[in-house]
Amino acid sequence: MDQSNDNTKKRKWKQITEGERYKIEALAKAKHTVQEIATQLDRDRRTIEREIKLGTVEQKRINPSNKKNEPMYIVEAIYMADTAQARHEAKAMNKGRGLKIGRDHKLARHLEKRIGEDKYSPDAAIGEIKAKGLEFEVTLCTKTVYNMIDRGDFLNLSNKDLPVKKDRKKGRWKKKRKVALNNLKGRSIEERPAGIEKREENGHWEMDIVVGATKACLLVLTERKYREEIIVKLSDKTQKSVTRALDKLERKEKGSFKERFKSITTDNGSEFLDSAGLERSCLKPGEQRTVCYYAHPYSAYERGSNENQNKLIRRFIPKGMDIGKLRNDDIKRIELWMNNYPRRLFNHKSAYDMILAA
Repeated sequence: MDQSNDNTKKRKWKQITEGERYKIEALAKAKHTVQEIATQLDRDRRTIEREIKLGTVEQKRINPSNKKNEPMYIVEAIYMADTAQARHEAKAMNKGRGLKIGRDHKLARHLEKRIGEDKYSPDAAIGEIKAKGLEFEVTLCTKTVYNMIDRGDFLNLSNKDLPVKKDRKKGRWKKKRKVALNNLKGRSIEERPAGIEKREENGHWEMDIVVGATKACLLVLTERKYREEIIVKLSDKTQKSVTRALDKLERKEKGSFKERFKSITTDNGSEFLDSAGLERSCLKPGEQRTVCYYAHPYSAYERGSNENQNKLIRRFIPKGMDIGKLRNDDIKRIELWMNNYPRRLFNHKSAYDMILAA
């Protein structure tokens, strides 16, 4: 059988062991050639040559010749197994730990796109992979992805692409004022039924304003149970603009507004103080279309879903940006992104997924 038809499998590469190093030392002292050592250890000749070079040291000993014209000591280059092992271990330590993602470039590109371009958090990106059953060679957890980004393991991803990594300390230490001095007529959150607090029913919303560099701002509504988001662009931050936006939503719902918006919880900002205007139906004069509740002053955590959603909006609209220059298509694109965003709370399903499954 000639070499072209040889079906013998090549031996898989394996590092030289410490035991083999001592065998090399013994065979070298016995004056065996490199080829003879390679044959006995079933190794390639070039592998043995590199190994001998790794473990070669200079050893000084007394010259056995007693001739007057020769030096008293001679220096010999010999292979020492323990030296070779120590140098091998030092190199292994300096090499560092291999990247867990390995050669899975497909996964690396997917994470770079999701986190860097699509503005997903690492947890959302990993959760989406699990929820949709996407297959890659390597499996990573959220913590590992954060560590890799910190070390700079990704080519096109850094900490600048991440959302807020640590929540700022919430101001719960502040003394809670029971009554908003500028809103004595509004219905307090203390009157809100316990079922709304426990998120037992769909249709209860939180409302807030996201401001920019100019008068133009965004009216944002967050549904408490499924975290559905509605974003409306306003020309200014006034009571009339807010009431006009809710009127527009009511007309769009065509009679189902009261069922979809059973209650709205907001803060005590001046733009929300017209509770009568917010609750009054524009389609059926004299009827109430929703119920408004007002959180305590300096208690943003009472509208926690709203505040967390605003952080997602800020990934696209940072503070100081001119909201007036945004088109309605841009606003709807952000709204759609948020409602399709995978959430750990729902086993990495989105708000729309939860609404469809309800």
